[in-house]
Amino acid sequence: MGITLKQILDLVGKLDDTPGGETPRERFRHFLKTNVKEVGQLQDYVQECLRNSGDQYSRALQDLVNHLGHFLGFEVTFGRYKGTQDEIGFDGHWKSPKGFHVVVEVKTTEVYPVKVTTLIGYVDRLIEQGEIQDWNHALGLYVVGRPDPEIKQLENNIIAHMTREGNTRPLRIISVESLLSLAEMMNEYDVNHEDILTILRPSGPRIDFFIDLMVRLMSRREPEPSLPEETRDKKEISKVEAYWLAPVRSNNERTAEEVIQTLVGDEKIYAFGERTPGRKQLKPGDWICFYASDKGVVAHARVKTYPEKKFHPKVREPEKYPWVFSLHEVKLYLDKPVVINSDLRNQLDAFQGRDPSKSWAWFVQATRRITEHDFKLLTRA
Repeated sequence: MGITLKQILDLVGKLDDTPGGETPRERFRHFLKTNVKEVGQLQDYVQECLRNSGDQYSRALQDLVNHLGHFLGFEVTFGRYKGTQDEIGFDGHWKSPKGFHVVVEVKTTEVYPVKVTTLIGYVDRLIEQGEIQDWNHALGLYVVGRPDPEIKQLENNIIAHMTREGNTRPLRIISVESLLSLAEMMNEYDVNHEDILTILRPSGPRIDFFIDLMVRLMSRREPEPSLPEETRDKKEISKVEAYWLAPVRSNNERTAEEVIQTLVGDEKIYAFGERTPGRKQLKPGDWICFYASDKGVVAHARVKTYPEKKFHPKVREPEKYPWVFSLHEVKLYLDKPVVINSDLRNQLDAFQGRDPSKSWAWFVQATRRITEHDFKLLTRA
């Protein structure tokens, strides 16, 4: 049975900036260094932080993000939880073997507004102290807990900064979910530290690198078989009910839970994109459950109609998700998500033959068909 983040934090004590080698902060960081060696473990703890609030979880998230820097090939200096006038207040300082530096600021959704001058000041002071050569060898990176409407304001602030100063003091924003995906790419695919640097750093006019990276990733993916559109009403599609898992991500306007509440709970519909896996196989009578990014499975329903290409006013970006289907027998449990932790993964058919502590983002990256056994474990009756 895996140990939860709460259990770890209860054991190490209250995280703060008290100096010393035997403080709760140092005990927690030592635990991460010696015990958390798989991306899947790290993802479990990050998601537990995002499901909870308070200083203890915010500070744990900061340390988890910095530990993630090790997975990406950086030498990491952990920052303070709270800034002081005597010390530079960065959350993390990541040093690449290639001589590049990433100065990290970790933000949960409740900590806004953000002044970009603060992060710029951290980099400037590190340059003054000789820790960083200059801005040509540095980047300020905001790592945010999950997409939130307020992030748009931060993005606008960065754009305004770049309009004034060009790209001389580059700043970037990335969600912790995307950062975990980069770590998974390094762990599972033909992606190395130099690739990660190229993704994070300001890009030049050439885009060949990104095309090459996409080709390398696609070469590792097995295409999912699909049936022609015209076979939908024929015997090729089984009449036996199927079970599906659909991931739902937050965006700058609504959280994943709000999307599920609106579409599944209120409208009794959902929408697929043109290339959503399973679109051509989904049929009335099937069951589908909905995974809210960073939370867990929070709803399930029975499919009432085939996906039909039509406009629905509640579907955001309907041009991207035009295939709408109706639902019934809907059940929501937004406040009691089924968390896909290592203990649950160990029971799922989908993880047979896999180490449940290893990276598992593949399971919730796209809509997929699952077994009835897994569906029952992932949903609340």
